[in-house]
Amino acid sequence: MPPRARDKQKAPAPQPPPPSLEDLFASLNRHIERSEFEEAVGVADQVLSISRGDEDALRCKVVALVKADDVDGALSTIRSSKSPPADFRFFEAYCLYRQNKLDEALQSLKSQERSSATMLLESQILFRLNKMDACIDIYQNLPKPKIESVEVNSVAGLVAAGRASEVKRMMDKLGVKANNSFELAYNTACSFIELNKYTDAEQLLLVARRIGQETMVSDNFPEDEIENELAPIAVQLAYVQQLLGHKQEAIEAYTDVIKQDLADELSLAVAVNNLIALRGPRDVSDGLRKFDRLREKDKQNFHLAPGVDLKLFSKQRESIYVNRVLLLLHANKMDQARELVAALPDMFPDSVTPALLQAAVFVRENKAGKAEDILGQFSEKFPDKSKVVLLARAQVAAAAGHPHIAADSLAKIPDIQHMPATVATLVSLKERAGDIDGAAAVLDAAINWWSNAMTEDDKLSVLMQEAASFKLRHGREEDAARLYEELVKSHGSVEALVGLVTTVARVDVKKAEAYEKKLKPLPGLKAVDVNSLEKTSGAKHDEGISHVRITETYEEGKSKAKSKKKRKRKPKYPKGFDPANPGPPPDPERWLPKRERSSYRPKRKDKRAAQVRGSQGSVARDKHEAGATSNTSNSKSNQATTSKGASQNAVAEPSKPSSSKSRKKSRN
Repeated sequence: MPPRARDKQKAPAPQPPPPSLEDLFASLNRHIERSEFEEAVGVADQVLSISRGDEDALRCKVVALVKADDVDGALSTIRSSKSPPADFRFFEAYCLYRQNKLDEALQSLKSQERSSATMLLESQILFRLNKMDACIDIYQNLPKPKIESVEVNSVAGLVAAGRASEVKRMMDKLGVKANNSFELAYNTACSFIELNKYTDAEQLLLVARRIGQETMVSDNFPEDEIENELAPIAVQLAYVQQLLGHKQEAIEAYTDVIKQDLADELSLAVAVNNLIALRGPRDVSDGLRKFDRLREKDKQNFHLAPGVDLKLFSKQRESIYVNRVLLLLHANKMDQARELVAALPDMFPDSVTPALLQAAVFVRENKAGKAEDILGQFSEKFPDKSKVVLLARAQVAAAAGHPHIAADSLAKIPDIQHMPATVATLVSLKERAGDIDGAAAVLDAAINWWSNAMTEDDKLSVLMQEAASFKLRHGREEDAARLYEELVKSHGSVEALVGLVTTVARVDVKKAEAYEKKLKPLPGLKAVDVNSLEKTSGAKHDEGISHVRITETYEEGKSKAKSKKKRKRKPKYPKGFDPANPGPPPDPERWLPKRERSSYRPKRKDKRAAQVRGSQGSVARDKHEAGATSNTSNSKSNQATTSKGASQNAVAEPSKPSSSKSRKKSRN
C-alpha cells in the first residue's frame, strides 16, 4: 500500500489586534450607563491588564462591584491595589459600613478630609450605631443646598433619637412641609406616633401613600417596584391601626404584606414580628414557620439572614429573637429555646432581656432556684440595670414559695421602698416568712420617710393606719395606741379615734373612756340601756329620726293588733262521736297500703301448680319463668320470709351476665 500523502497544515487565523484603551474606556462607559455592572467589571479588568495601576479603571471597577452588591470583592480590590487613589479610603469606609463593621468604617473616615460625602457617610454610620445626637449634629452642619433630602434624614434622626417633639421646629426652620415628598411625610408620621398622635399619623401615612403612588406612576415605575417602595408605609399603617385598637384590620394588613412576598426584607421582618406579637400564643406552629422565612438558611440554629440583620435596629432584632423564644416556650420546644437563649447574651450584651429569658426557661423547667440565681448574678454585675431583674426575681421567688428571697430582692430597689404597694408586699412576704420584727421595721421606715417627705401626695395617714392595725394584730398594743394617738392629733381621723379607743381599752380603761367622750353622738340615737341591749339578739340599723318614728308607729300598731282577742271556735266531730268516751284509738297504720302493714300475711303459693310434665327443655323454661315470677313478687314485698323463698326459686336457673356498661349504670 502506498504511503499516504501528508495533509497540508492549515495556517493559523490571524489574531485580531487588541482593543485600544480608548475603545475599552468607551465600552466601560457604555456598560455603566446601561447599569451593566458585571460587564463593566470585566472591561475594567481588561484595561488593568494593559495598563496596570490605572486609577480610573480601578475606580470604575470598585464602583461597579459596589453597585453589583459585591462589597467583599470591592474591598478586596481596594486592599490589593499597590497604589490606591486617595479617595479609596472613602470607598473602603463605605464597604465596611455595608458589611456592618461600623467601628472600623468610622475609624477609616477619621483620616480623610472633611467633605459633604464623608459627613453624610459618617452620619449614616452614627445612625446605625444608635448615636443619634451626634448624627443630628452632622446633619445640621451639612451644606443644605448641596445635599438632597437632608430634611428627610434629619427627621429620621430626630425620631430615632427620641426627640420627636423637635421635628416641627426643625421643619419650620428648613422651610419644608410634610407633603413635599412621600419619604418626608412618612418620617413625619413616625414622629406623630412617638408623640402618641395616632390619628394624625394615620392621616399623614395615607397622604404619603397617595403621593408615592402618584410620583412613581408618573416616573413609569413597574407595579411590583411601586409595591416594594410603599411596603414600609403599609406596615406602618397596620401598626397605627394596632395602636388604635383595630386589631383585626391590623392582622389583615400584616397578612397582606407577608403574602405579597416583597423584596423589602425589612418590611417583611417587621410585619412578621408584629403579627406574631399581636396574635400571641395562638397558632404557634404558624408563627414559627413565618419566623423561618427570616432565618439564615445555611445555619442550623435560628439566626436572621444578613440582609435582614444589617438593616434592623438593635431593638428590632432583639424583639424578633424574644418573640421567637416565647413561641418556642409555648410550643414546649425546650431544647431549641435553651440553645437560642444561650446565644442572646453575646448578641445583646447591654440588654437585660437575655437574663429574663434564661430565667423564664428555668421556670418553665420547674427550676426556680436556678432562675433566682441567674437574676441575682445579673443584678450584682449590672446594678444600674437591676430594677427590672430584681422585680422579676421577687416574682419568681414569691411564686416558688421563697418569701425570704422575694423580700430581699424588693429591698434592693431603693427608689420604691416607700411606695405603699411595695410596703404592703414586703410586709406580707415577711409575715409569710415569720419575720414579724422585719415587717414592723418596714412599716416604721416608710412612716419615717413620708414624715420627712415634702410632697403633696401624702400617704402618711394610710401607712400609719395600716401599721397600727398590723401591730395591734400581732399583740403590740402600746405601739398601735401610739400610732392611733398621733393620727388623732395630726389628722383628726374618726377611724383612728375609734381604733385608739379599742386599743387603749385593752391596756387602760380610764384612758379609753376619756377618748371615748371625744366621739360625737350619732344623730337620732336615744339613750340606750346597755344591759337590756346585751340581752337582745342585736341592734337595728338607725338611719335617722324619721326612721325611728316610722319604727315606733309600726310597733304601736303591732301591739294593738296583738291586744285583740281571737274568737275561739268549737271543734267539729264526726256524727255519733262522743268526745267524753272516744273509745280505742284508731289504727296508726290505717293510711298505709295493706302489703306494708305489720299485720299483712301473704297467701301461700300452691306448689303443686309448678309440677308440669313434659320434655326437659320445657321444664327448665318453666322453672326459669317461675323464678322470674317469684322475683317480681319478691320486689313488691318487704317481708323477709317471702323474699327468702323467692330467692331460692331464682337460684334454680342462673341469669346471663350483664355488660360492664350497664353495670356501671346500675351502680349510679
